[in-house]
Amino acid sequence: MLQIALWKRVLIWSVCALGLLLALPNGFYPRVEAHNDASASIEAGFSGNGLEEQAAMWPSFLPSSLVNLGLDLRGGAHLLAEVQVEDVYETRITSLWPEVRNLLREQRATVGTIRLQPSDPTELRVKISQPDAIQDAVAAVRTLAQPVVSLTGAGATDLVVSADDDMVVVTLSDAEKLATDERTVQQSLEIIRRRIDEVGTREPTIQRQGADRILIQVPGIGSASELKDIIGTTAQLTFNPVVGRATDPEAPAGAGNEVVPSLDEEGVYYILESAHVVSGEELVDAQPSFDQNGRPAVSFRFNPSGARKFGDYTADNIGSPFAIVLDSEVISAPVIQSHIAGGSGIITGNFSVEESTNLAVLLRAGALPAGLEFLEERTIGPELGQDSIEAGRIACLVAFAAVLVFMFLSYGTFGLFANVALIINVGLIFGLLSLVGATLTLPGIAGIVLTIGMAVDANVLVFERIREELKTKKGVARAIDLGYEKALSAIIDANITTFITAVILFAMGSGPVRGFAITLGAGIMTSVFTAIFVTRLMVVIWYERRRPKTLEV
Repeated sequence: MLQIALWKRVLIWSVCALGLLLALPNGFYPRVEAHNDASASIEAGFSGNGLEEQAAMWPSFLPSSLVNLGLDLRGGAHLLAEVQVEDVYETRITSLWPEVRNLLREQRATVGTIRLQPSDPTELRVKISQPDAIQDAVAAVRTLAQPVVSLTGAGATDLVVSADDDMVVVTLSDAEKLATDERTVQQSLEIIRRRIDEVGTREPTIQRQGADRILIQVPGIGSASELKDIIGTTAQLTFNPVVGRATDPEAPAGAGNEVVPSLDEEGVYYILESAHVVSGEELVDAQPSFDQNGRPAVSFRFNPSGARKFGDYTADNIGSPFAIVLDSEVISAPVIQSHIAGGSGIITGNFSVEESTNLAVLLRAGALPAGLEFLEERTIGPELGQDSIEAGRIACLVAFAAVLVFMFLSYGTFGLFANVALIINVGLIFGLLSLVGATLTLPGIAGIVLTIGMAVDANVLVFERIREELKTKKGVARAIDLGYEKALSAIIDANITTFITAVILFAMGSGPVRGFAITLGAGIMTSVFTAIFVTRLMVVIWYERRRPKTLEV
């Protein structure tokens, strides 16, 4: 019979009300966005500058989730960066020297004295004073080689150790270089994502392109240069032993050392050991703070491994200076006064509060393993996005009006029910997109327009089936009941196949294709709900009140 239980009616109307309530903030987008940004700033500990007034622009008891606007609608910055994977080879080779040195020192009776030789950055050359023992030295250094951790490098080792007269030559194997390239790009991708997410931008698009390139699109950023400031710094933090000071950048440093400029002292250069004691990779936390003189600084904390190395070094080198190096510049070079246990410390310098905060974000997100070269950069103005929004709005309104008129002219009263369900359907789409934090792009608007046209398909199937049942002299109630019952399988089949297409587009596509797939998939779910449940409930309520003897569909 044509009946719907009370609990089902309550559930259907509750879902509709909840969906429309979630969609409501999108009708007041600028006000709600200002409220969200101000609330986030207040939670982060900021105050003043009208934040309280902006936070009060939207009632706190109402939902405040918005559909994020994509780069083509909101404007923002677009970057295409190439990861300089070769930088990692040099860093890796440089870090091998302490291990090779300590290993050969244990065999000094055989190999004699050892000395690091100038060489190409991608290889390590160590000269021994006993050439006859060169094979013994090579065999000893080969014990440092480890299996390559990758599917393509199965069975290979990471180091190639050979002899060249009285020198041991160490290079990275080809398999290790390939594995290193893959790890470097993936690590860069993740660190860029963490850095951008930490500064509160909305729904960035960060994805790999090709072997060593990364595409970065961030809506709401004022310019490409602003985006480069966030992600363009490698933020490689190291703690290096100090060999000496100089005023000449070309001062002789000696094998295994390097000349690094001072950040704060103009014309001052430090001669440092290239092999660091601890690196920023062993940091677990970094927070903006103030030093004992009230100046902005950054406090940091190491993981257990880094804390142990840092503590051992400070215990063995009391009275000696060590340098805190950030991106090949010495921030400070304090003298070790005592054993620093616990693995925590503070970085001081001529920072502003904003600079110390940004540095803490960069260190906390992690150091980029290699430099980035920006091959392409574009800034998309909000005016272009506004034009897209207006064009999309006009397209939606035209499609909406055309469908409403068609349904009313074709099905009369039942067409009005379908039109009300269509309006609810559009609200539910925006409510669902707001709930999951989806990003709306221009192709996404196209998906909504397509959904508006498809949303009435289910109602057309039902209404046509009701017409067929009425022609067989069925009663009104029975015809309506059979119409929904017999059209159900066709509705589900048609929408499942379309939903599968949306899933494939989302899984295989990227950027605009995904935006289209998201809105299409959301529209399918909401249109099926409104067609099967909402319109049927309205028809049932109408029938219970009117009890018509005949029916014109």
